[in-house]
Amino acid sequence: MSTDLIDQTLGNLACSLPGATRVFRHYRLDFCCGGDLSLGEAARRIGVEPQIIAEALLALEPEEAQRDWRNMPAGELIDYLLARFHERHRDQFPELIRLASRVEQVHGSRPECPNGLAQHLWHMQQELESHMLKEEQVLFPMLQRGMRFPQAQGPISVMRYEHQEHGNALERLAALTNDITPPANACNTWRALYRGLEEMRSDLMQHIHLENNVLFRNAEAPLAASADDAQSIEVRQP
Repeated sequence: MSTDLIDQTLGNLACSLPGATRVFRHYRLDFCCGGDLSLGEAARRIGVEPQIIAEALLALEPEEAQRDWRNMPAGELIDYLLARFHERHRDQFPELIRLASRVEQVHGSRPECPNGLAQHLWHMQQELESHMLKEEQVLFPMLQRGMRFPQAQGPISVMRYEHQEHGNALERLAALTNDITPPANACNTWRALYRGLEEMRSDLMQHIHLENNVLFRNAEAPLAASADDAQSIEVRQP
């Protein structure tokens, strides 16, 4: 059973195994932008035995409340993404930027202070807002009207690329904040900032995961089928 898990991709496990994303976050495995990697390959890249992570997955308690979105209509998933993540991100960033500015202003002389964080968060906010508007005004209406491959392929490719850029921004965020770990003597504002950053990171990774590994993959399903058919025809040719 654990061997089966090791061979599966992070994206598939995140979709099919309730609680898997919690394990992946613990081991800092990128299940959103890196969702096409197998668990075995992803674990080896971070220097962890794949069997250890597989056993952690097998030990998960069932989470009946977690919804499996893979077979849900695209419109229903889009409504969830808009309400749960798009609006949430728009609420998160202004307060995070305010808190980061305050921490830098008061504690900027300390070596562990995340100097440059407020500016980085501002850039993240601008990029994410532009990205979400493209989804809301272009891609999501296409998918809600039932358009799939090949009409939606161009916008989906752009969104996947921008998701990778968001992943790079999260890596920079981790570097600035010691992986969002406050120093032992951090003030309440500093701790509140890092709690908010951890929540935002978790939300953004789940957001990207549901789009890359569910919404976009479902829309691209005809592409995969066509590729399989073409390969089958090629194999049968003398």
